[in-house]
Amino acid sequence: MPKMTLNAYRCQNGHLTYPEHELCPECGEAQDETVDLAEEIGEVVTWTTSTATPPGVRQPNTLAIVEFSADGESVRAIGQVVEGEEVEIGDEVRPVYAEELRDPDAGIREKESQEWDGYRFEPA
Repeated sequence: MPKMTLNAYRCQNGHLTYPEHELCPECGEAQDETVDLAEEIGEVVTWTTSTATPPGVRQPNTLAIVEFSADGESVRAIGQVVEGEEVEIGDEVRPVYAEELRDPDAGIREKESQEWDGYRFEPA
């Protein structure tokens, strides 16, 4: 399996965003560089557990907003927490690749039109 990336995006002024924007929301410059966060450790900023999830998403589903630092800039990403794990504000977590974030048979769109993989966070 090829190495999967969790890309944040950087403009020429060094600002990072996740997910990608055509133009940097901070300065309006094009975002033309990627920074892979897949091997980085981040810190939980906040978290919640959803008990009313969309079709095909596990119940309950714990989500966390995680802040990463790269070259003096910070960027936040939201994602699921690994099933069975608990996190608190301030915990260090790492991204863990998941082939299936939701059940493709339960979606309302055609399976072939969607990407079902991505990253979850687990305590570091």
